[in-house]
Amino acid sequence: MTDNRVWDAIVVGSGMGGLVCAAYLAAGGRRVLVVEQHDVAGGNSHVFRRRRAYEFDVGVHYLGDCGPGGFLPTVFGGLGLGGRVSFLEMDQDGFDEIVFPGVSMHVPAGWPRYRRRLKETLPRDAAGIDLFVDVCASLGAESYAMSLSDQDLTAAEQIRGAPTTFAWGRRPLTALFDHCALSPAARTLLAAQSPNYGMSPSQVTVSMHANVTDHYMRGAHYPKGGGQMLAAGLVEVLESHGGRLLTRSTVQRILVDGGRAVGVGLTDGRHFTAPLVVSNADYRRTVLDLVGDAHLPGPLVARARKATMALPLACLYVALDRPLPERRNANVWWYADDDVDASYQRVAEGDIDPVPLLFMSFASQRDPGSPNVCPPEHSNFQLMTLCPPGYGHWGLGAGPADGERYRRNDTYRKAKARLTEAMLRAAEGVVGPFRDDLVHLEAASPLTQERYTRSTGGTPYGLASWGRAGGRPDTRTPIDGLHVVGASTRYGTGVTGAALSGIICAGQILGRRLLPEVHAGRVLSDPDLLPERGAGWDALAVSRGAARRGGRGPARIG
Repeated sequence: MTDNRVWDAIVVGSGMGGLVCAAYLAAGGRRVLVVEQHDVAGGNSHVFRRRRAYEFDVGVHYLGDCGPGGFLPTVFGGLGLGGRVSFLEMDQDGFDEIVFPGVSMHVPAGWPRYRRRLKETLPRDAAGIDLFVDVCASLGAESYAMSLSDQDLTAAEQIRGAPTTFAWGRRPLTALFDHCALSPAARTLLAAQSPNYGMSPSQVTVSMHANVTDHYMRGAHYPKGGGQMLAAGLVEVLESHGGRLLTRSTVQRILVDGGRAVGVGLTDGRHFTAPLVVSNADYRRTVLDLVGDAHLPGPLVARARKATMALPLACLYVALDRPLPERRNANVWWYADDDVDASYQRVAEGDIDPVPLLFMSFASQRDPGSPNVCPPEHSNFQLMTLCPPGYGHWGLGAGPADGERYRRNDTYRKAKARLTEAMLRAAEGVVGPFRDDLVHLEAASPLTQERYTRSTGGTPYGLASWGRAGGRPDTRTPIDGLHVVGASTRYGTGVTGAALSGIICAGQILGRRLLPEVHAGRVLSDPDLLPERGAGWDALAVSRGAARRGGRGPARIG
């Protein structure tokens, strides 16, 4: 079965990279189809609801650089969404609280304040901290400037413009720690937020760590109304400019003919044709399954087979029928000891009971005015911890993306129950007892993540290694008309990194430097085409796509 409509571009997957790319292509005059296997668009930015009283974010817990001129406001503003997507400030004097034995520190926005706070917390490491912050702040500033450059720079010009990046960018974070002669406690304090990218100090490059840190040094925020607001706004741009979102539709194959992408084939037998395909699917699955090694150069296929993924997460979604004790609008990063390397080693070995680390994020504090988060005088928060790679820890040989049925597997259920109990024990040690007040508790394992996003190994962070150190694929591929976007590209991980991959990919296709254009104030879409939002407007319903919006929708709060 073939759709009779002629498409200029097909986007596989509706994570942040795919939706941003699709919206910019649509605003640029292309007829765009987005195909998504899940019930709603958004990838790791989507939400779900329980008991008609609570809404939980899957992956948007806090975002950096969302003040005026920040990357995400710039990306959304260039689509005419400045008045529809807004961001709430967290505590800029301490948006993250880092806690481990003998140390407690609130992380402030701004490199100067961060430097002072670090040295006040660990004065014996002051000299090493100065050196470390000098490198990371310089590297972050260089990357930021290069992202906004409207010039085609030669390799020599790039080196002159970013000397710190070229000196340190591809080296492991542990090399910088060693260079700065930092103590174990200082290393743990500086790398405490590393689960934001899912790699240990020995795995992650200085460039990725510095850029993620710089991202938050520009201010920590949360989208007003929750993560689904991001996806819903992008869907509105797509559909109002002639595009279409098709949910509950799984792409089985990216079709290639004569070295060119020509469309996609779905698991239900439908085919859609277009001279341009953008894959927001998991990068390894794109290469090895959706395209197949017959259409790609051998070295690229070999890199994809050997690639390793960032670590996956387990998450508990918690609701209480009482408020939490009054506290800052800040997340908590808790570690069982002061050796971050040992914590990652324990995770790698499957030793996660008791858990070596825990992230706590408090939705009912981040967006207290939202009617969807929880009822008045209730609490809504999430607990997360890193999990071992692969499926062995869960007693499985494969994951749900490969057809493995796991939810009733006894070994899996017992492992999940043990981890849930270990996470609850750790959390109560941080915020005090709360189990007597639980009204909702739901656990999501890496296999849950894989089921909904088809990410290899269930990680939300994409590739950890791909070829040489620090290497990641660009959005272009060797196949004419095929591009990739998302967390595995060289533009970074997380919501902002994925969004950057989307706008940069759209710019490559349209032959424009979109990011500096929209940063200077250019709006590509026609805001007059955007639909009105009435009293019953629902971001989750919008994110199902127009074709399914009129049917039985997602549960509403209240």
